[in-house]
Amino acid sequence: MTTPAPRPPKQEQLPASDQILEIAPGVLRTQLPISIPGLGHVNMYVLEDERGVAVVDPGLPDKNSYAMVKRRLQQVGVPLKNVHTVIVTHSHPDHFGGAYWLRADTGCDIVTHERFRVFWDPSEPDDIDLDDPLAVDGASARTPVRRPWDPTPWGGPSMNVPWRRRARMAVARRIPRMLHLPRPTVRLRDAQTFRFARREWVAVHTPGHTADHLCLFDPEHGLMLCGDHVLPTITPHISGLMRAHDPLKLFFDSLDKVAAFGPQVTKALPAHGDVFTDLGGRALEIKEHHVGRLQKLRDAAIAEGRPMTVMDMSTHLFSPRAQGGMADSETFAHLEHLRLAGEMDRLDRDGRYEYVLRD
Repeated sequence: MTTPAPRPPKQEQLPASDQILEIAPGVLRTQLPISIPGLGHVNMYVLEDERGVAVVDPGLPDKNSYAMVKRRLQQVGVPLKNVHTVIVTHSHPDHFGGAYWLRADTGCDIVTHERFRVFWDPSEPDDIDLDDPLAVDGASARTPVRRPWDPTPWGGPSMNVPWRRRARMAVARRIPRMLHLPRPTVRLRDAQTFRFARREWVAVHTPGHTADHLCLFDPEHGLMLCGDHVLPTITPHISGLMRAHDPLKLFFDSLDKVAAFGPQVTKALPAHGDVFTDLGGRALEIKEHHVGRLQKLRDAAIAEGRPMTVMDMSTHLFSPRAQGGMADSETFAHLEHLRLAGEMDRLDRDGRYEYVLRD
């Protein structure tokens, strides 16, 4: 029997390139290596103006990654002291990591969306209750901050976090400076403008992948900094543990929001993978992908004819090698979307959620 050839890697999985690409006047793409499952690099954009440069998503929060940030700036020919702004698209470590170091070395501004939060930072507010109908508006009751290894709401296994990382995070909650977390100096509201790279950028709040995800649109040149919201060949993780009661609906609404920019966007600049042109078309493709996943869950519920756990349902969406905490979390987000739409009922049996199609 012939062994099937391995699938070629997706763009986002390729290792970081040393190549510096000019995307538009004053806009350069560099790449930083990252060691995260399913991803080989993060795009750090360097945007030049009369003040120096702004950088977007400067990699992971460790010294090796920061050394690569400085190396890329050196390749571009920009002295470190000329970095005046860091833009962080959202609160994941491969995007905010170098921001702390850059501010420490240069005094630069750190720009995020106003809802930017890092869950293990003890100075940030507690999580919003997942089932609170006001959660999306932020006017809800609070629950204790959830750690990745804590029991899941749906009763499945929690994330497998090595004990050394748990210990570091536990200590860091008592001594936050150990984690080198960024402190935003500018928090943008949706539709607020911010000037860098000799042009005005419009903040576009796009919750879904995270609650604080920020895209930035340059109407003069038709550029959209997309972060992880719209990627060229993969879809971002939609977590059922996000601070909202229906993360998938938020993601759908955010996809519609960027797609509405339509022909105004000539180039989409993602955080992983290559620059692409049809932002509206790609946003629609991603939405259709998740609509297809919702249908798979309906079909599975019909075929099984019994209440099913999140872990059972996850096997219908993800391959065996992808099973685990992240797969369960995304499955939970899809099941909750169907429940809140009135299509499924959720049963709580001894602390384990089960889902069944509503009659």
